[in-house]
Amino acid sequence: MEYKWRVLSNTTIATLMAAIDTNIVLISLPTIGRELPGTSPTLVLWILLGYSLLTAVVLLNFGRLSDMFGRVRLYVLGFAIFTAGSALCGFSQTGLELVLFRLVQAVGAGFLFSNSAAIITDAFPPNERGRALGVNQVSIVVGAVSGLVLGGIITSTIGWRWIFFVNVPIGVIATLRARIDLHEIAKPEEKPRIDWAGNVLFALGLTLLLLAITLGALGQLAGPTAIAVGGFGGAMLVAFLWVESREASPMLDLSLFRNRQFTASAVALLLNALARGAFTFILVFYLQGPPRFLSPFTAGLFLIPVSASLATVGPVSGWLSDRYGPRPFLVAGLLISGSGFLWLSQIGPDDSFWQLALPLLLVGAGMGLFAAPNRAAMMTAVPPTRRGVASGIGTTFLNTGSTVSLGFTLVVMASALSRSEIQQIFLGTANSSVPFAGGAGFLAAIHLIFLISSILVFSALIPTVLRGREPPAPVPSPESVD
Repeated sequence: MEYKWRVLSNTTIATLMAAIDTNIVLISLPTIGRELPGTSPTLVLWILLGYSLLTAVVLLNFGRLSDMFGRVRLYVLGFAIFTAGSALCGFSQTGLELVLFRLVQAVGAGFLFSNSAAIITDAFPPNERGRALGVNQVSIVVGAVSGLVLGGIITSTIGWRWIFFVNVPIGVIATLRARIDLHEIAKPEEKPRIDWAGNVLFALGLTLLLLAITLGALGQLAGPTAIAVGGFGGAMLVAFLWVESREASPMLDLSLFRNRQFTASAVALLLNALARGAFTFILVFYLQGPPRFLSPFTAGLFLIPVSASLATVGPVSGWLSDRYGPRPFLVAGLLISGSGFLWLSQIGPDDSFWQLALPLLLVGAGMGLFAAPNRAAMMTAVPPTRRGVASGIGTTFLNTGSTVSLGFTLVVMASALSRSEIQQIFLGTANSSVPFAGGAGFLAAIHLIFLISSILVFSALIPTVLRGREPPAPVPSPESVD
């Protein structure tokens, strides 16, 4: 097989596995909350948030490290860590253990996410990158959604622990194949240097901000204390930007944002991530919580339209953007997915599969149209030596936006529901035999969240339209092809 196709097949398996594990746990959370000893509502949230948070925190630095020490080397290491973390998660005996082992998974996922796009960009010539990145990047979104379907099936049949165990044989084989098949193309930097100050400020700032949001919303931090912790976290993120603007070897290379194409793609990506980060989280609890109380398997089936439209539209969009440029596909994708979110802001308490199918198709098709052209434009806008950092920035924006979106969703729910009602929903203890007083408030919160999501998606049209004329594609260099 030609080298570039070996690269694409291996990196797509990697990103698909890591993306599936972003959400495969989500549909199983009510079951995990009931069955795993010592699991509180806070731990239920952090089984999900801890993975997303740590992935977001390490991505920038891992992208930087890949430019310094070799992308393939760290990519293979990530596959091995992710596989080991999956096995540990399956053997967890308490909620706290599962949170900690999910962090091990997140480290591996960080290596995979931060390097896959850069390895693909190195291996493919410019006129084929959109199609290749389309397959790879759509696998992230498809994996995130299909993980819900797969998780529902596994949890309803052989138990929630197997959502982790299924990764192990696939991960072992793929790690060995990556070690054998892939080789370095880009030359590592000489005299590498790690930005320790930037790493600490970014990690602590984002962690404190999310802790303030989640613990404050659940009443485990008093209002003034939560505001103070969140404010301190925000101040650390501001300090992070100040440090990065003066650091000789920054983990976040702010000079890349002088490129108009790169900046427009990054801002649109962040707004899109903020909009859809809580999308599946809300739908899972809408379908499995009051008043529907569907099984994980049935809830997963309801989400098939999103996966199907993503898998169909995404690769085609990447291929077409190589031929006609990314702008029309970016605009169309944002308009379509924004309309889908706006439609979802009017869903009822017992909508049928077919009533939900059309808005979910719109959201999925819009995401598929947007993802590949936007990432291809972002990666092509930077020089080859900076693609590891650029890939890390793109995936960091994606994961940070999604993680912050989850935190914001919790705040909205906390404003509409009591703590006991939130606990019933998150621990899966609400059931059809017990009246649930907060049904109207829960549905109103869902409507508000999806309305805000539609506004964020439509806002992403601004940087997309103002991105300027696309530069001509560079001539492929000899080292970019096999």
